[in-house]
Amino acid sequence: MAPSFDISTHTVCVMDASGQLGFRLVQKLLQRGYTVHASIQKYGVDKEMFNEISADSDKLKVFRSDPFDYHSLIDALKGCSGLFYTFEPPFDQPDYDEFMADVEVRAAHNVLEACAQTETMDKVVFTSAATATVWREDRKTMELDLDERHWSDVNFCRKFKLWHGMSKTLAEKTAWALAMDRGVNMVSINSGLVMSHDLSIKNPYLRGAAEMYEDGVFVTVDLEFLVDAHICVYEDVSSYGRYLCFNHIINTQDDAVQLARKLTPAASSSMPQSDDHGKSFIEQRISNKKLNKLMVDFEA
Repeated sequence: MAPSFDISTHTVCVMDASGQLGFRLVQKLLQRGYTVHASIQKYGVDKEMFNEISADSDKLKVFRSDPFDYHSLIDALKGCSGLFYTFEPPFDQPDYDEFMADVEVRAAHNVLEACAQTETMDKVVFTSAATATVWREDRKTMELDLDERHWSDVNFCRKFKLWHGMSKTLAEKTAWALAMDRGVNMVSINSGLVMSHDLSIKNPYLRGAAEMYEDGVFVTVDLEFLVDAHICVYEDVSSYGRYLCFNHIINTQDDAVQLARKLTPAASSSMPQSDDHGKSFIEQRISNKKLNKLMVDFEA
């Protein structure tokens, strides 16, 4: 897709740039010619990690921001026409539990409010998750496939301690409510399980993985595809609303065994070999047609 604007005139902020998605977004945006404000957490992250990306201080500026320090958000967003926002758990509170939803909701509220106060802001790309769509009481009886129109049921998530789904749903709904109230142009990317090099069994997305597999909604996404999707929805002036983002579904025994080996490499030698060679499969019940249609002509 040929952007409808001159990239070289655009300054965008990536927050939090210290996570894998954020860091790779910074790299890719710089390669495309953007000026980037990389916003990282105040604690636990070394600024030096960005030195090898760009030596040009005019194209890359690094800010230490705290989603609970409003002024630090305003500083990072100053002069930016776009924001790519991804929540990273605070350095001193890394685990997803029943309290994380409050943290993530407050962070989303503060970030969107700061965007509303930034006069140059044109568009926000808000990273959410597929877990904000798949957890519903009626998910096994639905006639239609799950897509961007569906939301996870917060009470269902709370009942079964699906903290990742609960946090992502509440935070994204908070962001949408504020964006609509304050006139902020926002799109969201509802990402599948990110297949990053440090993926482990401790990833909070994986709670309920067996049920997602059985329901035909256990989706994953490669990091590079996810980065391209973020840039595509930012650059395409026709993008709107939510976009489910994945490029693989775990719906055969072979898929499940391969993922289990990746998650628990120490135990992989004792895992049984799959004898169905992926022939039997669970029908896919989730759709990413909306994003795929948008990305057809995207030039990564």
